[in-house]
Formats: sequence, structure tokens, C-alpha cells
Amino acid sequence: MAGADSGDGYPLHDLRIEVMPVEEGKSFVCKHVAGDYFTVTDDDLITMGPGVRFPMYTLAAILPILPAKQRDLHPNDWMNTDAVIACPDPHCGGRFRIHRETRRMHSHGENSALPLHSTIAPEDNA
Repeated sequence: MAGADSGDGYPLHDLRIEVMPVEEGKSFVCKHVAGDYFTVTDDDLITMGPGVRFPMYTLAAILPILPAKQRDLHPNDWMNTDAVIACPDPHCGGRFRIHRETRRMHSHGENSALPLHSTIAPEDNA
């Protein structure tokens, strides 16, 4: 990205979220398929693997965690070690592992309509 070289760059990791094999004694209630996955790349674009479908409630459980998993974290942050999300259906054995992949530089100027050194207070930006 051209803008990332102009001093407004920030790093984000691409992510791969994969359905883990079901644990012994449990079953997939929500039609998960072990090995299915989706990726988060190019800042915030979600791409499903070929022929993959994810249940809406599963996505709703996973999505809030992804922006934090994309970012560089303090070495002691629990987000560095916790990478498995359970299916929100308490009867389902579905689990989903978040893999950090390529770390890429992104550009503030290419991803925001506001200037980098905006005088707007962060709470006014919501």
C-alpha cells in the first residue's frame, strides 16, 4: 500500500478462522464441518473457503474478537494465548480456532475519511 510508506501505516494480521474437529463424545448441532474456514484480510474483508457456509449465530460470536486478534498485543495480553471460540449453542460441540497469519501494513489515509491528526476527540468519532 502506497500510503503505508508515507508515515500513516499501522500493522494488522490476516486471520484464518477454522472449524476444529469435534471432541469425542460431542457432536456438531449447528452443521459445522471440521476444516471449514473463513479468512479476514485487507483490513476487514471476510472471505469464506470454497463451498463454506457459517451459521449466523456462530459468526455473531466470533466477529467481536477478530479486530483485537488482528492487532499487535502486549506480550502478557490474554488475547495472545486464547484463540479458540466455542459455538454459542451450548449443545453444540463446535469450536473455532483463530490463526494469525501474514502481518501487513495498512494506511490510515486509505481506510479513513478523517485526517490522521484530527482535532476531533475520540468519543466524538463514534
